[in-house]
Amino acid sequence: MQIKIKQLTQIDKQTLNTITTWMDNWWGKRDGYTCEEVNCFMEHSLEKDKLPQTYGIFLESKIIGIYQLTYEDLSIRPDIYPWLANVYIDEPYRHKGYGKKLLESVKKNAEENTNFEEIFLYTKHIGLYEKFGWEYVGAIDTYTKKPRIQRLYKLKLR
Repeated sequence: MQIKIKQLTQIDKQTLNTITTWMDNWWGKRDGYTCEEVNCFMEHSLEKDKLPQTYGIFLESKIIGIYQLTYEDLSIRPDIYPWLANVYIDEPYRHKGYGKKLLESVKKNAEENTNFEEIFLYTKHIGLYEKFGWEYVGAIDTYTKKPRIQRLYKLKLR
């Protein structure tokens, strides 16, 4: 089975529906967005030379996960950017090494397709992102996410 990670700039309706469904089920409903709003967000997150950018992991021709590079992921901290956001592997493909492949591509893609010195992420996961070169910065109060206090990381690109 061939695995390929590529930047998504133009996608077919089926792929857009797939990633919209993932994000709608993950954060759309939780944060009070309609499916149409999530679809609009995803459709307008397919930039080539500016943010937001979306990357997909494909098994043969089937998309099985994504991540995004974006200016905002935590609205209360507009001073921190850009962000790695929406790291997602479809449930049937979890715990099979695909997430590792996806995360291994972040630094290279961010270096090649942005001019930033570093990128950030926040997460509740402990010990995961460190494996991919991310540096723990400290605790960050999200105010509304669960858990409220999460972990802020940065990845140096240059």
